[in-house]
Amino acid sequence: MTSIERVAEGLEKPALDDRSYRVVRLPNQLEALLVHDPDTDKASASVNVNVGSFSDADDMPGMAHAVEHLLFMGTEKYPVENDYNQYLSANSGYSNAYTSSTETNYFFEVAASSSQHSDVTTNGHVKSPLHGALDRFAQFFIAPLFLPSTLDRELKAVDSENKKNLQSDTWRLSQLKKSLSNSKHPYHHFSTGNLQTLKDEPLKRGVKIRDEFIQFHREQYSANRMKLVVLGREDLDELEAWVGELFAGVANKDLPPNRWEGVQPYGKKELLTQVFAKPVMDSRLLDIYFPYQDEEELYESQPSRYLSHLIGHEGPGSILSYIKAKGWANGLEAGAAPICRGSAFFTISVRLTEDGLKHYDEVVRVIFQYISLIGESAPQQWIFDEVKGMTEVDFKFRQKSPATSFTSRLSSVMQKPLPRDRLLSGTSILRKFDPQGITDALSYLRPDNYRLTLVSQTFPGDWDQKERWYGTEYRVETIPSDFQAAVRTAAQTTPDTRIKELHLPHTNEFIPTNLVVDKKEISEPAKAPRLIRNDEFVRTWWKKDDRFWVPKGNVYVTLRNPLAKATPQTAVMSNLYCELVKDALDEYSYDAEIAGLDYQLSSYSMGLDIDVGGYNDKMAVLLEKVLVSMRDLEVKSDRFKIVKERVLRGLRNWDFQQPYRQVGDFTRWLGSEKGWINEQYLAEVTPLTAQDIQTFYPQLLRQVHIEVLAHGNLRREDARRMTDLVESTLKPRVLPKSQWQIRRNLLLSPGSDYTYVRTLRDPANVNQCIEYYLYVGSLSDHILRAKLLLLGQMTEEIGFDQLRTKEQLGYIVFTGAKFAATVMGYRVIIQSERSAEYLESRVNAFLALFATKLESMSQEDFESHKKSLINKRLEKVKNLDQESERFWSHISGEYFSFVQNELDVANLKPLGRQDMIDFFNHYIHPTSPARAKLSVHMIAQSSPKATAGQQLSTKEQEEKLIDLLSKYLTSVGISADAEKLSNKFASVDVSGGEQKAIVSTISSYLHEDAKITPERVEAVVEMGKQLLGTVLPSLGIEVKVDVDEEDLPPAPPKVKETVFIEDAFEFKAGLSVGKGPRAVCDLREFEEAEAKL
Repeated sequence: MTSIERVAEGLEKPALDDRSYRVVRLPNQLEALLVHDPDTDKASASVNVNVGSFSDADDMPGMAHAVEHLLFMGTEKYPVENDYNQYLSANSGYSNAYTSSTETNYFFEVAASSSQHSDVTTNGHVKSPLHGALDRFAQFFIAPLFLPSTLDRELKAVDSENKKNLQSDTWRLSQLKKSLSNSKHPYHHFSTGNLQTLKDEPLKRGVKIRDEFIQFHREQYSANRMKLVVLGREDLDELEAWVGELFAGVANKDLPPNRWEGVQPYGKKELLTQVFAKPVMDSRLLDIYFPYQDEEELYESQPSRYLSHLIGHEGPGSILSYIKAKGWANGLEAGAAPICRGSAFFTISVRLTEDGLKHYDEVVRVIFQYISLIGESAPQQWIFDEVKGMTEVDFKFRQKSPATSFTSRLSSVMQKPLPRDRLLSGTSILRKFDPQGITDALSYLRPDNYRLTLVSQTFPGDWDQKERWYGTEYRVETIPSDFQAAVRTAAQTTPDTRIKELHLPHTNEFIPTNLVVDKKEISEPAKAPRLIRNDEFVRTWWKKDDRFWVPKGNVYVTLRNPLAKATPQTAVMSNLYCELVKDALDEYSYDAEIAGLDYQLSSYSMGLDIDVGGYNDKMAVLLEKVLVSMRDLEVKSDRFKIVKERVLRGLRNWDFQQPYRQVGDFTRWLGSEKGWINEQYLAEVTPLTAQDIQTFYPQLLRQVHIEVLAHGNLRREDARRMTDLVESTLKPRVLPKSQWQIRRNLLLSPGSDYTYVRTLRDPANVNQCIEYYLYVGSLSDHILRAKLLLLGQMTEEIGFDQLRTKEQLGYIVFTGAKFAATVMGYRVIIQSERSAEYLESRVNAFLALFATKLESMSQEDFESHKKSLINKRLEKVKNLDQESERFWSHISGEYFSFVQNELDVANLKPLGRQDMIDFFNHYIHPTSPARAKLSVHMIAQSSPKATAGQQLSTKEQEEKLIDLLSKYLTSVGISADAEKLSNKFASVDVSGGEQKAIVSTISSYLHEDAKITPERVEAVVEMGKQLLGTVLPSLGIEVKVDVDEEDLPPAPPKVKETVFIEDAFEFKAGLSVGKGPRAVCDLREFEEAEAKL
């Protein structure tokens, strides 16, 4: 037997990376990167297959995506369709996958060690859950079953995923770009697929679709096209042995790498054209696409990085600086992106203002003038060195990322032609200054080698075509000859004829020079920051980094002032103020941003938040500039007009998000003592003037309480100095504690059941959504919190399997705990084409089903769930930012429970199965007289509930259905007796939309009354099913799609009647108010030299 080949060891890695690496190649030519991390608490693996949507058959788009879905549905060795996900869930893990143009990426994570569900190895020690997960995972690529029973469901899941994206401009505009490309290149494909492309049309052609998917896997999946990454605690030799054992069975078909050479996405026909596209959301974009060179082999020099640095620059002299000063744009991005081997685009994307839309042709000319500026002198070494230097610093101090992010990314990187010892550094580091390579790259940015796309809801207004897959309205035309001539002139400008304001950037003063890390030996990292100042003006929290040892820091500042969101108007003005400050700082802060130092400024319910993070060397300089800009802001009318319009558009666009992204805001609003929703903000924007903001913002800064967290490579003196900087710059009056806002949640009373219904604003949206929320109790009740978390763990996999996989309710399904400011509960979110009432009934049925499963759950399974959750709660933070965010969430939440994860574990350990049964039956079970429920229903305008059909009575619906069926049968040459049909339907609940019962009744009529042949019955019924999908909704009836009986839980239990919320103000006024947040201990405990935790 051929041995495993060791390709590389000792990979180039970041300075603080304590992992060890090895690249191996199995005898079947599958290449694997093995990663030993002795401290990881999550193991992970990813397989990247060099096959994606570009390999779809032209007449069956979506095949690669469908195969991705189907591989999860059982293998010969593990035939139970959800065995893989059940195993992962029981071991603190999860899985996912994605399909792109040229690759399909599968990945999972699992607890790195556990005594649960482990086998004993031949040498006597216990294997971690990683081995069992790898065994199941490998079978995807060895012997998947493509179970016929799962085929229909997974195709519906693909269809649901596609429908989820139908109103997403990101997907719509991406597909428009593809659909208008060269039809001879696979870039032209519709990559997601839907029921039409994957089932309906193939069936009409007589295609056996299951056979097609099996053949695709057989012909396209090969070991030599696969790259595997495995991360675990096991040493490299053991990981190598596991991979050799478990993946040896992947067949090697010696397939060539997928290549599409000899044809380009944009040919002569596509170039020098302009596309006008109408978006769903109110946005204005100008995109310039240049067909560009493939840089896969140019990983050392990456010439596009030099060009994108200059073209995308935002400082003085840049394209954006000029067009922003003209009032034409709010943002600009530039860069190259590969399409496939041999093809790429260099894209320049500009976010236009209203005035910029009118002058888009001038914006294009400015861009080409700047391109000519770059080209008139040789590429400059100092510019390259500046970019190169930051890539080296960033790589040197790169911190760990979550396990699946790491393995998924690296398995994709392995498909690139990189030296195997550079897989980690790869394209992250620039190594070689290649002036000729940069000049060659610039030659692609020519005035005869581009296509324009202009996106706007209003301009030009005469779109004359619709894109096939998403329905995007568009118009495409040749760029007018005078416009082409003007662009050619712009591309040939000289210093004498070019716009004087355009010039190359200056030296970046924010490049960090002091990267020394103050590292000290410690016995154990501190679990909480220290409170180094606590008086009536300020609370300052500080923790010197003792985990990650990078020259970075994070400083969070809250300026507490209840005025910030006292009313919808002050909330909007606070937001406008923050946006105006950021607008004024754009040029200055851009240098800091590209030097690894960034800031955020935002308003929220308690006041204003300032966050500064990155390399700590010049952190105080940026913080001071932000504070001075906040204090001295001059609200200029021209910039105010632009920023106000941008904020107004953002608020309007909120209503066009996917429903599941909207529903939570209404649940939060209904449960908050004080809070506002989008429509209330929207009503306040239009009347505001620049003078309003100029007068208002000093009030935000005049009287505040300051709270600071300084964390990272920062000394105590640094934290105090930056706190002093805030005080001395703003010079605020003290805000007494008696005036601090107290966050409170409203409490649902035991036994209550409320429903709030909203009709979605997007008329083209086809999805409904519900958030089904059950109130459990106060956040400060640690035992209840532990039970709620455990319930979330126990229902996660079964909820997904039942509600999404089996019942096919929709692509978006979430179950688990929901935490508000001071209360917590259990929630289920489903986005679906089904009615909200039906979704609610299925949630009730699912919860009743889970009750029986909990009653019969074995002690072993129960303990497995506890162990899995405990592993999750004790998961280590992976980098400095994660730890900073954790600290700040405890500070801003005002509970200061820095060891909440340990408290959770302490309260989880004693829980028994009966504790959970009692908890579930009291707070969760649909028939519990004590549970408190609030459901929010987001209703599509096109749904039966929102259409005229809603006005028909049950009797009228039945009569109209029989009339339409009679006409249909007559049209296909079958005698229709309305009276006999009516008698047949006497026992059928037509208004319930039970398609199976309706079809069965029609079939019975055709057999028994019309007396036609079985073959004819089958043909007529099949056509009739499609008709019902249109007819029933037109009568105001929600169609209930056929689901296998074995996949349905018991019928939903009888529950008490809900109370519909007609007036939200009256509803909230009728609820009692809970306690505000209180610190879990006296804050003085954190002031001591060694905090008592």
